[in-house]
Amino acid sequence: MTAPAWTPALLSTALGDDRLRCDLCPHRCELAEGETGACHVRRHHRGRLETASFATTVTHLDPIERKPLFHVRPGSRVLTLAAPGCTFRCNYCLNHAISQYGREESVPWSARPADVAGLRARAVAERAAVGFSYTEAALALELSLAIAEEPGVSLVWKSNGFLTPEAIDLIAPRLLAINIDLKAADERGHRQLTGAPLAPVLAAIERFRRLGVWVEVASPLIPGIADEPRHWRSMAGALADIDRDIPWHLVRFTPDFRMGRFAPTPPSSLAEAAAAGREVGLRFVYVERALGAEGRRTRCPTCDATVVDRGVWQTMEVAVVAGSCAGCGTDIPGRWEHPDD
Repeated sequence: MTAPAWTPALLSTALGDDRLRCDLCPHRCELAEGETGACHVRRHHRGRLETASFATTVTHLDPIERKPLFHVRPGSRVLTLAAPGCTFRCNYCLNHAISQYGREESVPWSARPADVAGLRARAVAERAAVGFSYTEAALALELSLAIAEEPGVSLVWKSNGFLTPEAIDLIAPRLLAINIDLKAADERGHRQLTGAPLAPVLAAIERFRRLGVWVEVASPLIPGIADEPRHWRSMAGALADIDRDIPWHLVRFTPDFRMGRFAPTPPSSLAEAAAAGREVGLRFVYVERALGAEGRRTRCPTCDATVVDRGVWQTMEVAVVAGSCAGCGTDIPGRWEHPDD
């Protein structure tokens, strides 16, 4: 078993009594010497904040559709990285074998220090963006900034959205796009599921959008948390209040971790949730697989033509020209241009 390699971290505030506060996420952990935060990968060591997340367990190529990002460079690829750790403790987590490091004794440290130059070179050679996913992307803030420091590599995140305004303002200029999980319809459900409040997540969606980062949102229909019509309408309404052009991805719940006894989301519920999202005013609502090809298509809001046709995790055909519907010219919001177009 390897041990974490700790490196200097950003976003800390010195407090009295030789304590440090970590300002990366809204937990804002106040740490005495030797203590780690709720994420278990940021610590106070000899008067400075350090991170274990300048490292990666995962290094492989994904279709960008898998993040999921449906309105960003369709058909392109992402070099995906992930190190152990998370700011949430979701009971259904599909990636608990790495995300719950520090909370679960069975989860070892499995990452190696990141080779920034090597990762950048591979991304350039593969004509891929660099993405952080599977565990909480924000915990790799320092590595993200290092990779994106020089032009030529685009950066995308899959995140739980639990960031402070300071962290958002720091990473936003370097991010091409982010997919944020909206996991619950209300504060009670969100705290029950994640151990954290909901309000900062909604604030992050709005702030990233305002700062010019392309934002998509994914909502797993978790039993007892987000599996009823009132939940769907509440989540969709909150997104529509921010921007009705935010793509909303409805994700089928898969039994795992501490929620293995629950049943998967029935396709009928996914169809009802998608309809509720559109009724509330969202213009782009998606279901990856359970509703077939129609659930993945991007349709023009004006003429209803299919402007992006997708298979599972791949783009089949694109009829978006300079950001507009090829048929009627309606603007289709997103980040459609590839860097070498």
